[in-house]
Amino acid sequence: MEKGGKILLAKIGIDGHDRGFRTIAAKLRDNGFKVILLGPWSSVDEVVNTALQEDPDVVGISTLGGDYLLIPKLIDKFKEMKLDVPIILGGIIPPEWEKKLKEIGVKKIFHPGTDLNEVVRHIRELAFKKRG
Repeated sequence: MEKGGKILLAKIGIDGHDRGFRTIAAKLRDNGFKVILLGPWSSVDEVVNTALQEDPDVVGISTLGGDYLLIPKLIDKFKEMKLDVPIILGGIIPPEWEKKLKEIGVKKIFHPGTDLNEVVRHIRELAFKKRG
């Protein structure tokens, strides 16, 4: 096990902007995480299947183009497959959707400009909680 844990990062839907996504992946690797990258243009099923195969400590979804609308479907699939993995989001998400997404199970939402050390700290905390 990597000292930081294992995270699955994905970009679901049609959003192809991956600079921030790749930046956080590099920062996590630099901090001892094993990072599994999916995307851009991954499907909900690809994320679910990869989570089943890889058993990550955390799943992070990057969204800039409205693909946050797919998160309820992702959470439903996780529940259906009995996947107990914290899901976090990063990107542009309208405030009214933020509340809804947190209510249905998203553990943390990061916005553009969030300090990367803060992101790493939160992900590490979630990974340690999952591993017990």
